[in-house]
Amino acid sequence: MADHFLSSSLQLTATSPILFFTTVKTPVIHNHRTTCTAPTNPRFHLLRRSAAAGTAVADQTEGGRGGEVLLNPEDEKRVEVADYDWREEWYPLYLTRNVPEDAPLGLTVFDRQIVLYRDGEGTLRCYEDRCPHRLAKLSEGQLIDGRLECLYHGWQFEGDGKCVKIPQLPASAKIPKAACVKTYEVKDSQGVVWVWMSTKTPPNPEKLPWFEHFARPGFFDISTTHELPYDHSILLENLMDPAHVPISHDRTDFSSKREDAQPLVFEVTERTNRGFAGTWGKEKDGGKGSNLLRFDAPCVLQNNREFDGKDGVKNYFSGLFLCRPTGQGKSMLIVRFGVTKRSPLVSVLPQWFSHQNACKVFEQDMGFLSSQNEVLMKEKVPTKDLYLNLKSSDTWVAEYRKWMDKVGHGMPYHFGHRTISLPKVPPVVEHAPAGLIAALSASYPAKGGIGTMHAPNLANRYFRHIIHCRSCTKAIKSFELWKNILSATAIALTTLAILVVSRQWKAVLLGSAALLSTAAYGCLRAIELNTNNFIRTHRRL
Repeated sequence: MADHFLSSSLQLTATSPILFFTTVKTPVIHNHRTTCTAPTNPRFHLLRRSAAAGTAVADQTEGGRGGEVLLNPEDEKRVEVADYDWREEWYPLYLTRNVPEDAPLGLTVFDRQIVLYRDGEGTLRCYEDRCPHRLAKLSEGQLIDGRLECLYHGWQFEGDGKCVKIPQLPASAKIPKAACVKTYEVKDSQGVVWVWMSTKTPPNPEKLPWFEHFARPGFFDISTTHELPYDHSILLENLMDPAHVPISHDRTDFSSKREDAQPLVFEVTERTNRGFAGTWGKEKDGGKGSNLLRFDAPCVLQNNREFDGKDGVKNYFSGLFLCRPTGQGKSMLIVRFGVTKRSPLVSVLPQWFSHQNACKVFEQDMGFLSSQNEVLMKEKVPTKDLYLNLKSSDTWVAEYRKWMDKVGHGMPYHFGHRTISLPKVPPVVEHAPAGLIAALSASYPAKGGIGTMHAPNLANRYFRHIIHCRSCTKAIKSFELWKNILSATAIALTTLAILVVSRQWKAVLLGSAALLSTAAYGCLRAIELNTNNFIRTHRRL
C-alpha cells in the first residue's frame, strides 16, 4: 500500500492572480530555441516549428492528424512578475520524531546553513550554522546541559543565540555582546519542523502550511525523508508528473504497468502568485478529474483524493511532498502518504519495508533527473528552449515553470519557462574518499555508520535516507546485532558438533547451526535491502 501511495499520487491547485509589474531585478528573457530536422516518417504528426516566426505549426504530412499536441510556449507576450522574497517563507526542515535529542543537526535552505537542536527543556532551537568566534560549524559541536557548544574552542550558546560561556575568557571579563549567533524561528506543526528564513521580517503564521486531512481523527500516514542529488525544481517537476509513473516505475507495485502509459487530461482550476491547482485524469476515462493536485509556495505539493468506501463512508487519501532546496543540485524531501482507511497488509508490514520501497522509487528516477539538472546548468537557457511539453502529459510542469517566471526574481536562482537566473554559489560536490585507509575510516561515519557503509554521498541510500530516519536506523542496528549473534552461535554449534562423538548429537547441532546461519543470512539480506541502491535489471553486471 505504501508503494502504491507513492506511485499513484501526482496532482496540483491555485487561485485568482493578483499580479503587478516591476522594473527591479527584471529577469532575463530568452526567445531563441534550438531546432532540429523533423523526422521523414509520414506518420509523424507532432508539431514542427517555423524557424522564422517561432510559432507552432501543425504537421500536415500524410498520415498526420494536423492537431496541436504541444503546449504552445509563445502564449505569453510578456512575463508577469509578482512580489516575492524566498526568505519570507516557511520551509520544511525535518520530521519532528527524527530530530536528535542529544546532538545538533546541520541543515541547509538554498545556500543558507543552519543548525537545529533541542535545548535542555526539549524546545527546538535554530541558529545560523557558524560560530561567531572563527566561523566553525556549530552542527559539528555537541550539547552540554542543553547548551550548544562549538567543538573548536568550547564557546556555548543557548536560547535566543546568546553566548553564555567562553572558556578562554579571563574571570573578570564579560562576554562581548557581539558573541552571539543569528537565530531563526521554527515551528512544530503536524509532525514537521518548519523554519522561517527571514531574520528581518517577523514570521507570518498565515503562510505556515496546514493540511486538513492530516488533522482528521484516525488518519494513518507513512512518512519518509530523502536527500536527493538534484535541484528542488527538478524534483518538483518529477513529483507533479503522473505520465512518467507507468514507464519509470513499471511493476514497482501492482498499480504501475508500462502498458498503462496513455494520454492524460488536465484542467487548471486556480492560479495565484503563490501557486496553482487543478485536476487530471485518464483520457480513456473521459478525462474525469478524480485526482486533485495543488502546489503552494515555496515548494509544497499536495495530492488529495476522496472516494466512497463499501460501507458508504467517505474515505480520504492525501499525498504530501514537502520539498526543501539545499543548494544548487541538491534537495531534501519529506514524503507523507495518509489515508483514513488503510489496507490490513500495511498494518502487518514493518515500517522499514515501506521506507526501503520508497527509496527504490526515487532511485528509479535518480539517473535521468541528475542528468537533467546537469543539462539545465550547462545550457543556461529557460525550459521553453529545451523542453517539448505535451498537452497530454506535461501541463503541470509548464505551469510550475511559468510560476517560476513570476517569482524567480525573488529567489537565489531559478530556471523558469521564459526566464532564468543562474546560481551565484556553485554546487557543493561531496566525493567518497579513495584508497584503503580512507575507505576504512569511512566505515564508521559520524552519524552512526555500521559495517562497511560508504562515505557520505547522496548517491548512496544509507546517506540519503537511513541517517535521517530513526526507525530505519534502529532496524538496521537490530539486524546487525542479530546477524552477529546468530553467526557466532552457529559457529559455536558447528565447533561443538565436530567435538562430540554421538552421531545423533552431531546431526542436531549441525541442523541447528544451519538454521541459525540461514537466519543470519536473512538479517544480512534485510540490511542490504535497506542500504543498497536499486539497480535496473539491464544495468546490473
